[in-house]
Amino acid sequence: MKGGRAVSHVQQMVETHPWGMPLDTEKLVACIEACFDCAQTCTSCSDACLGEPDVGMVVRCVRRCAECSDICTTTGRSLSRQTEFDAGVADALLEACAQACGACAAECERHADHHEHCRVCAEACRVCEQACRDAMTALAAA
Repeated sequence: MKGGRAVSHVQQMVETHPWGMPLDTEKLVACIEACFDCAQTCTSCSDACLGEPDVGMVVRCVRRCAECSDICTTTGRSLSRQTEFDAGVADALLEACAQACGACAAECERHADHHEHCRVCAEACRVCEQACRDAMTALAAA
């Protein structure tokens, strides 16, 4: 427990890595956690879209969710690796992830009034998009 709240495993791993991290640990942890949360949410949304009776109306949503999930997973995994950290690669991944999250959120928002899973997914994507942008800002300042 730290400050009355449980410390996540992501945070524990980042904080205990012998190489440390050249950017704000809080922003890094928030971004990694947002990436994995978004990846799971997009996978679930894509599957839920495939189960909708009007699946033809959400084909683009399925595609955006699948892309976003893959990019978020890759970004979260890469940011979790601190040994020989490459800021240029991290910045490119963060930008790609923010772009994918923005595109997925916009598509899910189009369906949010009819499909609750799309509303939830759009929310997770917006959180991840912002977390990536915050990590990019922290990286630039490092």
